[in-house]
Amino acid sequence: YSQIELRILAHLCGDEHLIGAFATGQDIHRRTASVIYGIPEVEVTPEMRSATKAINFGIIYGMSAHGLSRELELSHEDATAFMDAYFQQYPKVRAFVDTQMAQAQRDGYVQKLLGRRRYLPEVHSPDPMIRQLGQRLAVNTPIQGTAADLIKRAMVTLDAELNRARLQSRMLLQVHDELMFE
Repeated sequence: YSQIELRILAHLCGDEHLIGAFATGQDIHRRTASVIYGIPEVEVTPEMRSATKAINFGIIYGMSAHGLSRELELSHEDATAFMDAYFQQYPKVRAFVDTQMAQAQRDGYVQKLLGRRRYLPEVHSPDPMIRQLGQRLAVNTPIQGTAADLIKRAMVTLDAELNRARLQSRMLLQVHDELMFE
């Protein structure tokens, strides 16, 4: 389940660049850094990769240019330029973000891949801070919620397989996108 949330984002938005990077086993953060900085992947430094990782995951969590500038200690202009370059490289991610926000505004909910809904009354709040929270949740819920649903399905399936195979192994713990067994 490595980078499951970014993989789900690629699936949900249908962005060929993201899908292609995962299909060929590329390091998605290095690839994105290469594009954003306009350099070959071999020239991407650990610092560049780290900054791009913050953007890749920040998009999922609805991070704004303001939030990115604070996290990476960049000027607001530089953070905006990074986000613009990201969305230029992955235009279907931008469309997905916009669609999710519009759906939440229109319907009052968003849906996870397996069909569960999350109602978001926050998107209609007169308070801008609460409304922005609702918008972030509208983008994040289908991705993070689908990841949670998939790992739960995997846990049920794996438990049944362990029992079927009469193995002594047992599932101990889930940590983000990993399962630990004994």
